[in-house]
Amino acid sequence: MRELPITGYTGLTCLLGHPAKHSISPAMHNEAFHYHGLDYVYLAFDVEEDRFEQAVDGLIAMNARGWNCTMPFKRAMCERVDVLSEEARLTGSVNTVVQENGVLTGYNTDGKGYMRAVKDAGYQIIGGKMTLFGAGGAAASIIAQAALDGVRGIDLFARPGASWDAVSQVVSRVNESTDCRICMYELRDTDQMRKSIEDSAILVNASSVGMSPREDGCLLPDASYLRPELIVSDVIYNPRETRFLKMAKEAGCSAFNGLYMLLYQGAYAFSLWTGKEMPVELIKEKYFR
Repeated sequence: MRELPITGYTGLTCLLGHPAKHSISPAMHNEAFHYHGLDYVYLAFDVEEDRFEQAVDGLIAMNARGWNCTMPFKRAMCERVDVLSEEARLTGSVNTVVQENGVLTGYNTDGKGYMRAVKDAGYQIIGGKMTLFGAGGAAASIIAQAALDGVRGIDLFARPGASWDAVSQVVSRVNESTDCRICMYELRDTDQMRKSIEDSAILVNASSVGMSPREDGCLLPDASYLRPELIVSDVIYNPRETRFLKMAKEAGCSAFNGLYMLLYQGAYAFSLWTGKEMPVELIKEKYFR
C-alpha cells in the first residue's frame, strides 16, 4: 500500500493505549496517507499505564506530528497538553493531540465522530431531545458535542458510582456553557425513563452493556419503551447488532451501531494533523463493510 519510502523526513503519528494491538486505526490512517500521497506513518503503541508519561515525553522529543489516545489515557492526556479545545475542556478528556512548534493541543473527536455518524445515517436531531444510557467516556463525549451542536436537551440514565460522579462534573460544565439542558437519573427510575424516551428524537446506548462477549446485556427494560419513529443508536460495534439494536429493529425503529463513530472520530483526527479530508468512502469500503 505505501509507495513512499520511510525516511528521516517521514512524519510520525500514532496511537497510545493499553491494549492497542487490536486497533483498526493504523489501517485507516495509513490508507488515508497513501491516498493523499502524504509522507506520514501511523503506528499503534501498547503502553503500560506506568510508562505513559515516558511515552508522551518520547513523542514530544521525536517531534511527532500528533497522536491518538485510547483507554486508559484519555483523562491523563488532558493534563499533559498546553491547550484544550472546547469539547476537550467540557469532557475533561483528550483522544487526539496535535503538536505544533512544541505546543500540544488536545481535542476530543469522539463526540464529533458520533454526531457525524448520526448525520451520515440520514438523521436530523439538532433541536431535538436525546435520551442516553451510560456514564463513561463515550457518554461524556457524546453529551458534550451534542450540546455544542444544538441538541436542546439530554436525559442521561446510569448507575451510581465512580463513573456517575465523573460524568456529573461534565454535565455541570456543559449546562453552564451551553443552552442544552442535561438531567441525570438512575437507571432504576423506569417511570422517568419512559417519559424521557417518549419525548426524545433519539435513544443512545453509550455504555458497554451488550458488548461481546456479554452479548445478552441490555439496559432497556423491554420493547414497550420504543416507538417506530424513534431513532435508536448503540456505540458498540462488536457485535454489530446488539440485543438493544435487535429489540429496536423489531419495534420498527431506525437503528445503527457504533462502527461509523469509530470511522469519523479518526477522520477528524486525520484532518487536524494534515489539513486534508480522510477518504471516508474508500475507508468504509475497505475496512468497514
